[in-house]
Amino acid sequence: MPEALRARLDLQAVLDAAVEAVILIDENGVIETFNRSAERLFGWTAAEVLGKNVSLLMEGAHHASHDGYLKRFLTTGEAKIIGIGREVPARRRDGTVFPAMLAVGEVQQSNPRRFVGFLHDITLRRQAEESARQSEARLNHFARLSTMGEMAAGLAHEINQPLTAIATFSQAASRMLARPEGIEREDLNEALDQITAQALRAGEVIKRLRAFVKNREVRHERVDCRRLVEDSRLLLEADARSNNVRLRLEAAESLPEVTADPVQLQQVIINLVRNAIDATVATPGPRSEVVLSASLDDEGMVEVAVVDHGHGLSAEAAERLFHPFFTTKPSGTGLGLVISSSIIRAHNGRLAYRTTPGGGCTFFFTLPPLGVLPGADSH
Repeated sequence: MPEALRARLDLQAVLDAAVEAVILIDENGVIETFNRSAERLFGWTAAEVLGKNVSLLMEGAHHASHDGYLKRFLTTGEAKIIGIGREVPARRRDGTVFPAMLAVGEVQQSNPRRFVGFLHDITLRRQAEESARQSEARLNHFARLSTMGEMAAGLAHEINQPLTAIATFSQAASRMLARPEGIEREDLNEALDQITAQALRAGEVIKRLRAFVKNREVRHERVDCRRLVEDSRLLLEADARSNNVRLRLEAAESLPEVTADPVQLQQVIINLVRNAIDATVATPGPRSEVVLSASLDDEGMVEVAVVDHGHGLSAEAAERLFHPFFTTKPSGTGLGLVISSSIIRAHNGRLAYRTTPGGGCTFFFTLPPLGVLPGADSH
């Protein structure tokens, strides 16, 4: 047997033993080698695809643009896929499309130029990631519902106040209408204005509450952090008042926007503020106050911070703070900070804490402003 033929057969045997699909194409995109794993993955036999353009195995836009990518690389050296591993949609013989991880390299010293691609199906990985994402979304939703349950008494009071005012002004208006001497138009207008204002107040609380507890897909949008902390205070003030804690807001007048899911960020803020309220209540003293702030830090990141003057953290608590199921509260789940940290990481930010001067803790998270990539040390 000629040496060249033996070498080619040996190479084919090695390729057929490979777990990954291996496809060799020439500079025109024509398939020259198609190993056994590629046959199993795509449903084509080697005999059916050899001599055909590799775009046969691609889907949609990739099918139409592949030859252009190849020509651009040969002409300019500009790589779209070659030399770069990436996920691509691939197409089987029966037309089904699946996600594949593709790595393409140029075969050195080949004439004409050739390229080899290594592919593997990542459908199971994508399904696992989607399942994990859905589980995380359900956990986040459960945490929001749990939080609202814990805040129910304060929120009920917050809604009951405007409802009581509406009833009072309605009764006053009825009495005005029943006067035999007639009504004072200004007094009636004042009562109606108060009814309108109080109805809007109650409606705003309910609107914020519904938006917070609604189970929905995560969506990232432009978020004004000053507006976000102001909206969060609306849900938190009643809880703070019911615990005799003053909630003070300190937000910079002008802050850059961030790209985020506002409901998830609000979930983090509410969790941090409620932790601060609990710490303040557990530490009687002259400063029964929690400060919620939004500002720019020294590195130009948007920082949202929650400051308390409570009992602070022990060395053990500080070490285990972000561990699942660790809690210092008698009825705590130990998931609030874990979920919050996960949310902030998903937004390319960082959740941490520092000691408050004079005692207590300051929990804060930082986010990159809109259009700014996070630093290499962000986590």
